[in-house]
Amino acid sequence: MSYISITNVGTRHSDAIRGLNFYREEFKYMKIRLDEVASKNTSFEARQGLEHFQNQFDIQEKNIHDLKHKIDEHVQSMGYDAQSHQGRVDQEHKETERELMDEYAQLEKVINEVRHEFNNFLSKWM
Repeated sequence: MSYISITNVGTRHSDAIRGLNFYREEFKYMKIRLDEVASKNTSFEARQGLEHFQNQFDIQEKNIHDLKHKIDEHVQSMGYDAQSHQGRVDQEHKETERELMDEYAQLEKVINEVRHEFNNFLSKWM
């Protein structure tokens, strides 16, 4: 097995967790805005949009939760590995980190698309 210093792996985890927490909080505010639209608009078209965005928010919040859980598990696994190998971890952790950061980038892209679409919806119905 090949080992590398733990400082070479995992430095982006905390940035990703902060980003995910930010998006989770932002969804809370978007839900408040969604409720405002719901209270002012009863048309079929508005209701369809409301349902679509409620579903999207729920899906993306679950995706955020799941990715945070994966990152937390990876950090914990690296901690155990580092304790066993004098601050060094198996090189496989670097590959796992890359995969998690790719997943984070993809989720961030989807969230930004939902935000943009939601802002367009708000401009139409507010």
